[in-house]
Amino acid sequence: MTAPYSLLHLTDVHAVPEGLLHGSADPWGGLTAALDAAVASGTTFDAIILSGDNTDSGDEVSYRLLGKAVDAAAERLGARVVYAAGNHDVRGPLRAGLLGQAPTTEPYDHVVRLGGLRLVVLDTSVPGRHHGELDEAQLAWLAKQLAEPAEDGTVLVMHHPPLGGLTPGFDDPRLSPHIDLREPDRLAEVVRGSDVRLVLAGHTHSAAAGQFAGVPVWVGPGSAYAADPLSPAGLITAVPFQACTKVEITASDVRTVLVPLRQGPPVYQLPLQQLVSHLSGH
Repeated sequence: MTAPYSLLHLTDVHAVPEGLLHGSADPWGGLTAALDAAVASGTTFDAIILSGDNTDSGDEVSYRLLGKAVDAAAERLGARVVYAAGNHDVRGPLRAGLLGQAPTTEPYDHVVRLGGLRLVVLDTSVPGRHHGELDEAQLAWLAKQLAEPAEDGTVLVMHHPPLGGLTPGFDDPRLSPHIDLREPDRLAEVVRGSDVRLVLAGHTHSAAAGQFAGVPVWVGPGSAYAADPLSPAGLITAVPFQACTKVEITASDVRTVLVPLRQGPPVYQLPLQQLVSHLSGH
C-alpha cells in the first residue's frame, strides 16, 4: 500500500450566487466551516471530494465561486479536488465554471488516482430530473475501469446512493421513482467481486451507512442543511444542521467519521495533554 489515505467528503453544498437557501440555510457558511475545520485540524488530506449538488440551480456564477473557495483550501491542504454531478447540477456550466472546460453535456464520469488508490466518479444525474440513472455505456465504462484492480483498491463516488429508503418518505412509492437511483441491481452486477472498497454518495441530506454488492456505502450528510430522519409521518423536514465526513483508508480498514460543523461555541475545548492527565489520574 502506498500510504494511508485521508479524504474530506462534502456533499450537497447547494452553492448560490449570494444569500441564503430556502430563506434560512447558509450554504456558504457550511462550506466555509468545513474547509476551515479541515485546515485547522492539521490533517494531511489527499483529496477533497464533493459528491454532487455542488450548486443549487446549476448556474455558472455559483460554480466559479465554489471552485475558488475549494481550490484555496485544497492548496493549503495539498489536496486534490474531485467533483461528482448531482441532480441540481448542470453539466455544461459545471464544466465551464468549475473545471474550466468546454461546456459539453455528456456524463461527467472520470477517474482520479491518489497514489495507489483509485477514485472512480460516476455521473448519476439525469438532466432536468431528480432521480438517478446509469446507462449501458456508463456501466460498460465502469466495468472496463474495474477490470484492472488498483494497488490500494477503488472508491466509487456518485451522487445518488445505491441504497433506497434512507430518509423517511423517500421510500414512499409516490416519491421514490422521482428521487432514487433507478435499477441499482445493474450497478451491483459490475461492482460485486471488484476491488471497490467503499461507495461515497450524498443526495439524501442525511448521513447513513449500509452495504451494496458486498461493499460498504457511506451517504454523507449535507453541508448546506440536513433532512430529519425522524420527521413526523407524512412530512419531509429539513433542519439547520451542517456536517461533512472525514474518510480514512488503510491497508485493512475503511473508516468514515461524521464531522459536525459548529453551530455555536464549543461545549468545551481543552488541550489534549490535559485530557490525558485527567483520564489517567495524573
